Amino acid sequence: MSELLAQLNEPQRAAAECTEGPVMIIAGAGSGKTRTLTYRIAHLIEQGVDPFHILALTFTNKAAGEMKERIIKLVGPEARNIWMGTFHSVFARLLRSDGSKLGYTNSFTIYDTDDTKAAIKQIVKQLNLDPKAYKPSYVAGRISMAKSNLLSPKEYQENPEIYQTDIDSKRPAIGQIYQMYDQRLHHSNAMDFDDLLFNMNILLRDFPDVLLKYQQRFQYIMVDEYQDTNYAQYLIVKKLAARNQNICVVGDDAQSIYAFRGANIQNIFNFKRDYPQMQLFKLEQNYRSTKTIVAAANSIIDHNRDQIQKELWSDNAGGNKLRLLRCADEKDEGTRVADAIQNLRLGEDADFRDFAVLYRQNSLSRAVEDALRRMNIPYRIYQGISFYGRREVKDALSYMRLAVNPHDDESLVRIINYPARGIGQTTMDKIRVAAADNDVSIWTVLENISDFGLPIQSGAVQKIGEFVYMIKRFESQVPTVDAFTLAKQIVHASGIVKALREEDDPESAERIDNIDELLNGVQEFCEEEDNETTRLQDVDASRSLDGSSSQRLRTLDEFLQQVLLYTSEDKDKDKDADKVSLMTIHAAKGLEFPYVFVVGMEEQIFPSFLAATRAELEEERRLFYVAVTRAEKQVTLSYAQTRFNNGQRMGGEMSRFVEEIDPQYIEMPRRSAFPEPGTLPRAFFETAPKKKPATTFVQRGPAVTNSPAAINAIMPGMKVRHDKFGIGKVLGIEGDEASRKATVFFEGVGQKQLMLKFAKLTIVEP
Repeated sequence: MSELLAQLNEPQRAAAECTEGPVMIIAGAGSGKTRTLTYRIAHLIEQGVDPFHILALTFTNKAAGEMKERIIKLVGPEARNIWMGTFHSVFARLLRSDGSKLGYTNSFTIYDTDDTKAAIKQIVKQLNLDPKAYKPSYVAGRISMAKSNLLSPKEYQENPEIYQTDIDSKRPAIGQIYQMYDQRLHHSNAMDFDDLLFNMNILLRDFPDVLLKYQQRFQYIMVDEYQDTNYAQYLIVKKLAARNQNICVVGDDAQSIYAFRGANIQNIFNFKRDYPQMQLFKLEQNYRSTKTIVAAANSIIDHNRDQIQKELWSDNAGGNKLRLLRCADEKDEGTRVADAIQNLRLGEDADFRDFAVLYRQNSLSRAVEDALRRMNIPYRIYQGISFYGRREVKDALSYMRLAVNPHDDESLVRIINYPARGIGQTTMDKIRVAAADNDVSIWTVLENISDFGLPIQSGAVQKIGEFVYMIKRFESQVPTVDAFTLAKQIVHASGIVKALREEDDPESAERIDNIDELLNGVQEFCEEEDNETTRLQDVDASRSLDGSSSQRLRTLDEFLQQVLLYTSEDKDKDKDADKVSLMTIHAAKGLEFPYVFVVGMEEQIFPSFLAATRAELEEERRLFYVAVTRAEKQVTLSYAQTRFNNGQRMGGEMSRFVEEIDPQYIEMPRRSAFPEPGTLPRAFFETAPKKKPATTFVQRGPAVTNSPAAINAIMPGMKVRHDKFGIGKVLGIEGDEASRKATVFFEGVGQKQLMLKFAKLTIVEP
């Protein structure tokens, strides 16, 4: 056994030692997954594998950076040559090298979510479509779905099922928007996040020489969080691994919670089908949580039918039972959570940063925030607006992006008249029309403004000329001036800081500080010993004779490639502050805290009222499992007897997930603490929760509400069909007999209040 691997436990060591052929590592929560993957890569290098031939794909830049630093400490600086990063960051580098085959230059811009929405909003306006029906977020989601499933605009428009879905949602023009959006990206020499995967698939599919080159380069491939991969990611990895078959995937099906982003849990379930000779390793010892928390988590996930069997266990202390807070309403819930945090902090000598409050939906944070403020408890909203999403930072980055790629229409439109320089909206509308009519970028029109003969005032033409000259001056310096020097020059010449100083806004000082922080980030980038983005060409050719990598100029385009692919936690100035963390459960994945509170444990909230199928319910249960396993010492759950929902006070029923926890691991509220009988559901008066059988959905109907009996059959929680609005979920019922009304949420339509004697609802699922 190598001395290196002697530091691992037996299952971890066995997984790390198995370096050849297909390997799947099922890593339970807190079982040392990152440690195992780190040592496995270090072991490969120790065994003589060239780091240039190792590809490790993660889901956050932060995870990749921390892992690489650990490997460097284990085996030395040669580990810097590992190809390690997120799917998007690694494939962006490869596309900068070979994207010319698809019609892109190596200075293409990467659009973030805001850029995408802005482009879609403009296209909707151009097509004279209803902006309320074609909301940018909805359209962007449809386009993202298409790209994640490798559907081109043409394939999207020719798919009858997809087209029918768009017609049913009263948005038949989405295919046309997708086509125009795709054209706009190409004109702007830009890709969005989904394109980085979509285009990588096209590159590997249509250019066998490129596929062979990367198969030979990436002889050992490792994928973290494999349960979160989508179809596009799955295909890329499968193609790259086809030649050598040295693929190792690490993940946990019990923590697959991103189906709404396109993640396909079947990828991890079907790994054995794809690689029949694969070797399976299970990491089941939890190092994070108490025995009680681990046992409670096991009892939760046991209710899922589709899973890879494993039994998480812990050698840690037994610990306290999970606590359950029964609250009168959301205000009482917030107060009791704040009180519990204060008491635990004092009683356990803990810091505020040791506490996290998790919730299924963002709206649940309000009452908790109010209570924390009342008690002067400092807190932060985790993954709110990220540093790079702040207005002033995006403005500065837009100038930098234009210096690298003047054809970036979204960046250009954002700052062409900020600070104000006399290029108004009317002028820009004329320029936009000219660009669209001539099938060119806006920059092409600006650069050749006189050739287009537009009816623009001479003063505006002069201002446009000055703007074009400024951007060209920046552009000419990109290859020869280091990123920090040029960024500093751009910020100064643009006038952004001057404009902020002149604003009558108390937040201006903080915004100026954020721009300074952005420049600090550029300077840090320039001072790094090694920068992976420099390896855009064949990396083997870039090494000197002694095997080392040569130091070279850190340019602005390389900085932008890195910064535009940052995840929101990669630069969070508040992350080390002594504050309680508030976040959604989705945002909490991968984190851990000594004390975790999960609020809103009610039916219709958690599980969500949108979980209408067994698969959806099982994902909700996995989400609850993730929430519980974030805790090291104590888990506290809370639910409210009543809660305001969409402007109405609704009765709350304790979540079935609470009842699924084995009674020996949860401390239920004492009977004496309950209000008078009749004010709560009968289940609350049980001495211990009863386990519910696995949920099954029975098709019922057609039962149409045209009789008193049928009207009274409609109950909260049911799934119903309406002739006009489609499938929906009943949120609440009020009134009786002839005046009985139902509040129903219809996907793609929203919430409707319907008079049942006229609605003619068909019960789909009870």
